[in-house]
Amino acid sequence: MKDSKLKKIRDQYVGKLTIKEPYSKTKYLSVRLRAVVDLFRPFTLLAPYVISLFISVASLIFSARNYGTVIPSDWWIIVAQSSFTIAIVNAASNSLNQATDLESDKISKPYRPIPLGLIKKDEAQSIAYVLYLFALIRSIAINENFTIIIFLIMLFTVTYSLPPRMKKYLFINQLWIAIPRGMLGILAAWSVFGNPFTPTPLIIGSIATFYLIGGMTTKDITDSKADKMTGVKTLINTFGEKKSALISFPFMFFPFLFIPISIEYGYLDYYLWPLTGLIIMSCIILYLMVRSKENQKYENVQAWTIMYVQYMLYAMGFSLLIIFSNVFEIPNLF
Repeated sequence: MKDSKLKKIRDQYVGKLTIKEPYSKTKYLSVRLRAVVDLFRPFTLLAPYVISLFISVASLIFSARNYGTVIPSDWWIIVAQSSFTIAIVNAASNSLNQATDLESDKISKPYRPIPLGLIKKDEAQSIAYVLYLFALIRSIAINENFTIIIFLIMLFTVTYSLPPRMKKYLFINQLWIAIPRGMLGILAAWSVFGNPFTPTPLIIGSIATFYLIGGMTTKDITDSKADKMTGVKTLINTFGEKKSALISFPFMFFPFLFIPISIEYGYLDYYLWPLTGLIIMSCIILYLMVRSKENQKYENVQAWTIMYVQYMLYAMGFSLLIIFSNVFEIPNLF
């Protein structure tokens, strides 16, 4: 009885929680407004926002401790604004990708707002361009390095979906996602207060990039048939799931071994060693990719979810280790 009441309250005020649930009008959200929200794919915005927030704070503390960088009094506002900007770029990318993937989504993801006719393809593209412009203008208020890196991220995400549409090329499509979400995403967040072209952010960004080259294979599992029918070549629809898992695994496994090696040669600080333990999750992802089953509730398979969680733990762990190892030596931070 209690569960039934809670469901009625949820249906009235919140509506659907997951993408595959049917659209329904609620007290606060119309069907069309909820469709716009789904266009942004909110769950995927959580990672870039949280990751950039943590890394920005880590760069602030690291730079203050090692280079004597002056800490601005409104540093927490700058962190929130820069993280929001990075999340907006991801929302724009998601909107553009759905607009250009209409034919594929009709086959594999007909529950999305554009195949359902709730939002037109041209409208989704227009929304994406407005968000891109907003993020670029907003980035100027942070600093020059941040603006340049944000522009590069935009360049990768736009050319992934629009001509030359790197998404359709085998192997290149993996790289075209991994670079902006790995290296450039981390460098953008670090550049808010620190120099992004120093060993620590470059090594951490490189590890993230190699990890995502393999990890992003998980997102193609549910789209395998649709991608093949629309001329997009991926590891999954070219080699099959098991072989693709084996091809991707080294990219998810070996980068974490570079952490102790980098520490040994003095390129990273010793306190980052615990990040190596994330290698265990890479093994779990391999197992889940081999036995992948479609999730009836969410868009992607379990391996994709674990991949996202692992990447967030990696970036947040890197940031927290820097913060806790340096913060007590910086007076008047809080």
